[in-house]
Amino acid sequence: MRVLIDTSVWSLAFRRREVQSCAQVDELKALILDGRALMIGPIRQEILSGIRSVKQSEKLETRLAAFPDEPLESSDFVEAARCCNQCLDAGVQTGFTDILICAVSIRLGVSIFTTDTDFSHIAKVLPVTLH
Repeated sequence: MRVLIDTSVWSLAFRRREVQSCAQVDELKALILDGRALMIGPIRQEILSGIRSVKQSEKLETRLAAFPDEPLESSDFVEAARCCNQCLDAGVQTGFTDILICAVSIRLGVSIFTTDTDFSHIAKVLPVTLH
């Protein structure tokens, strides 16, 4: 099964000056080697945002180029709005990218790999699976 990798996990592996070995990075490596790691454009944007060094930004952009973006559909944005409203009704706040990740994972039937604890709250409301 393919897995949609959240910004938090990509950042552990690619945005740190020194990559430390941890369970999440090891699992990401395994998913990459198995060809199961998925990327979407908004996650790519989050990963690349805020890097002040042009050299570091270009290096990261080159590394991430190996992972093509899963195409987004108009229905993903409609589903994201529906999911956001459902979460708000349940008292769960969501961010734009997080809820879009959920909508895409629902459409594709894939799990989400994240270290962001907000997803554990969202998963209590929406039919998303955490890796």
